[in-house]
Amino acid sequence: MILGDVLLQVTAAVPEFDTGRTGFMLLATSLVMLMTPGLAYFYGGLAGKRNILGIMIQSFVSMGLTTVLWWMFGYSLCFSGTGGILGNFDKAFMHGVNLHSHFMISGKETNLPEYVFMAYQMMFAIITPALITGAFVNRVTFKSYLIFLTLWQVFVYYPFVHMVWGNGILAEWGVFDFAGGIVVHAVAGFAALASVIYVGSRKDKASPPNSIPLVAIGTGLLWFGWYGFNAGSELDVDAITGLAFLNTDVAASFATVTWLLIEWSREKKPKFVGLLTGSVAGLATITPCAGFVPLWASPIIGIAASTICYLSVNLKNKLGWDDALDVWGVHGMGGVTGTILLGVFASSAVNPAITNGLFFGGQALFVKETIAVIGAAIYGFLFTYLMLVLIKWITPVKVDEQEEIKGLDEALHGEKAYDEGVL
Repeated sequence: MILGDVLLQVTAAVPEFDTGRTGFMLLATSLVMLMTPGLAYFYGGLAGKRNILGIMIQSFVSMGLTTVLWWMFGYSLCFSGTGGILGNFDKAFMHGVNLHSHFMISGKETNLPEYVFMAYQMMFAIITPALITGAFVNRVTFKSYLIFLTLWQVFVYYPFVHMVWGNGILAEWGVFDFAGGIVVHAVAGFAALASVIYVGSRKDKASPPNSIPLVAIGTGLLWFGWYGFNAGSELDVDAITGLAFLNTDVAASFATVTWLLIEWSREKKPKFVGLLTGSVAGLATITPCAGFVPLWASPIIGIAASTICYLSVNLKNKLGWDDALDVWGVHGMGGVTGTILLGVFASSAVNPAITNGLFFGGQALFVKETIAVIGAAIYGFLFTYLMLVLIKWITPVKVDEQEEIKGLDEALHGEKAYDEGVL
């Protein structure tokens, strides 16, 4: 057999993948990956100067540990099998996932390599538990956080990924979530609230942001990465991809302006941190809707996002919940709001994959989305609280008073973000 014949046989054996689609999804994967460092900068800037590294390391460690878990069994539990609450271990340690395996939708092969889909979903798994950390800044031991990070993914994140995106029980029932209103923001936001209630308040609640410019850099990276988060969730390059991209930007922009105006009217000064917070609220809220609603709905969703999230943050303050960086008010309530509004504005004319929402005469979708997101929020809250109680049997969850006063950067990590002489 001559070399040319060998090359022809090898080429024929390799499945044909769409290079454009594959390239776009690798770009989207990279954008979502960038969101976790962006989150670290966002939270790091908002934290007090003695707790910058303590909050940032919690995001960065997820990039390492979550990847290990995802490779070992996380991907398999999320995307093996159909129906039920969790998948199986058929793809544990990437068994059967190779150069020639295709990403499957409803049992049918696509022209997207499974390696690429696996990597894309891994970036979602990395950032979701990291969102929670802003709620309990400078109060939780690093060892307990590592246990929390592992258990929360296995028992909260993986089940909801499978149920909604992995052809599980919620998908079979007709629940939709374009990029993570339920799967990411609602469960993480209400897990954050449970964490706050369990660990209690900080000794020094009047801890101003150490670097608002760092918050701005983090917000910019999050907004930039969110295009991969939302537009990439179409898993293809088509008109819906473009719609998801544009809906994301428009909703975030309207939310940014709305928060700025609300806070300006109440406090008589335009606040930069408020503007940045509003943009994140808009991004979180449009996430479940991005590829399912018409463009004219995104301004309404953006305005609703900032209005509801702003009121939620004020409610949190009145109730005395020490959610330091407003994870519940922004991500939790943003995810709930966006998912319910998906049930209002979803249009099968925009995306044939979904049924019509309430505005277009589809009452059933509205009911399903509302029940699903409320159920997810309750489960995320209750399981997180129970998990923290169990973790305390293994290792202390909350740092002691001396460590909290000293700051976790030095007390737990033996490092400082800045030379004290320059501050």
